[in-house]
Amino acid sequence: MVWETPVAQVAVIAVTVLGLWLGARFLVDSAVRLARRAGLSELAIGLTVVAMGTSTPELVVTTGAALAGAGDIAVGNVVGSNIYNLAFILGVVSLLRVVPIDRSLVHRDGLVLVGSTIVGFAAMGDLTVGRVEGLLLVGLLVVYTVYLLRTESQGDVGEESRSSAATPPDGGRDSVEAFDVERNASLGRDVALLVAGLAVVLVSGHYMVEAATALARGAGVSEWVIGGTIVAAGTSTPEFAVSLVAMRRGRLGVSVGNVVGSNLFNLFGILGIGAVIRPLAVSGAALESMAWLTVLVVVMVVALWSGRRLSRAEGGLFALSELIRWVLGLTGITG
Repeated sequence: MVWETPVAQVAVIAVTVLGLWLGARFLVDSAVRLARRAGLSELAIGLTVVAMGTSTPELVVTTGAALAGAGDIAVGNVVGSNIYNLAFILGVVSLLRVVPIDRSLVHRDGLVLVGSTIVGFAAMGDLTVGRVEGLLLVGLLVVYTVYLLRTESQGDVGEESRSSAATPPDGGRDSVEAFDVERNASLGRDVALLVAGLAVVLVSGHYMVEAATALARGAGVSEWVIGGTIVAAGTSTPEFAVSLVAMRRGRLGVSVGNVVGSNLFNLFGILGIGAVIRPLAVSGAALESMAWLTVLVVVMVVALWSGRRLSRAEGGLFALSELIRWVLGLTGITG
């Protein structure tokens, strides 16, 4: 590793924070424009394209840990990331601005999130996630994604977006040709910006994880705690950066959808793929963390269901709960 001293590791973390912020801005803006062109809502693009893109660090870390036989880091990364996403990221976002919640996010995606957490808890019940369970989880992700996109394609907003995106300013032939050229150029530019933004976010997230993990191991922290706190927060920095930037730019659908979609992708897709690669054996601390995640998800969905918004007070409590979890884990009281 190039950086071997704590000072160098802290410097790497500081640089990657800047990279995450800049990459997230490109990612959010281009993703929203592409979503409108495709007739998808901002919420849908946050739940799918942005969520899967920002969850790539979790995928890299979990699959790598699975190949190395480090089940605690592989599973701890997924569980810890989901707790961090809900409690800290949404909590901080709501502290900065009261977050109104789309009805479909609560009634459709909120219930799916509760169900996915319960399924993940059941899969870890014997402290092992096998290949058959992994295939089932991946299959559930495919079913949910297909259902989500089909639901969006049948909505009125999608039809309006498609018709407005496909209609040139006037009816002349020259105008139509000029419109097509401009539209294709704009599409190519947005795709390039999306890829570039995602690449910057992923590279920055990768180096942040390495530096943060080195700091934790130097302090003698256990593998489960490393996976559930330091690595989880590191791999969730793309979600954090994207959600903050999206919120500041008024893209609340992307901001909240990114967090919920990432959690679904983590539990169904990443945990499933890791188990398919190699069955994942975990310690008893996994059940404690999954129990906490289940409680957190249920409380969050109930809070959103009752008021369809996340207030500053609720966000502050969620963020505080994550800070307490970190203190308990890093001091060895739990995990």
